[in-house]
Amino acid sequence: MSKDSKKSDVIMNEEITVKEVRCLGDDGTNYGIISTSEAQATADELGLDLVLIAPDGKPPVAKIMDYGKYRYQQEKKKKEAKKNQKVIVIKEVKFSVKIAENDINYKVKHAIEFLEKGYHVKCRVFLKGREMSHPEAGVEVLEKVWPMLEEYGTRESEPKQEGRFVNMYIIPKS
Repeated sequence: MSKDSKKSDVIMNEEITVKEVRCLGDDGTNYGIISTSEAQATADELGLDLVLIAPDGKPPVAKIMDYGKYRYQQEKKKKEAKKNQKVIVIKEVKFSVKIAENDINYKVKHAIEFLEKGYHVKCRVFLKGREMSHPEAGVEVLEKVWPMLEEYGTRESEPKQEGRFVNMYIIPKS
């Protein structure tokens, strides 16, 4: 098999080295167990490719098909699946332990805007210096924030410490 071939995992046409195969047609025709050379001749006659689809079978299973068309359809399916995927955007709102009440209200207003747009929100409190020895202070800030966001989203996780941060995730209500 050539090294520059993109379809390195597919064995087809002259690359098939087994003596005989169970041969199937693209239209559902079952040719039965025939020699590989006979199957290749049939494929050439029809202007199609002989593709090994189950090399581990006893005998291996080969299918006569238009490989280019088959590959095109597979790519099309992949693109369609990718198109239907939903991308989750996580917006972050940062607080500090010594944050003033009006600052909390201002940042909560932004978090509400994000939730209304359908974004997930990560509320995090950064712990500086000695605040690291009292992470419960960060949890208290997030517990103060949660009642303000409760009607706009669902809390995915309780406030918990991760390194220098205390994080809480909120997902929008559907």
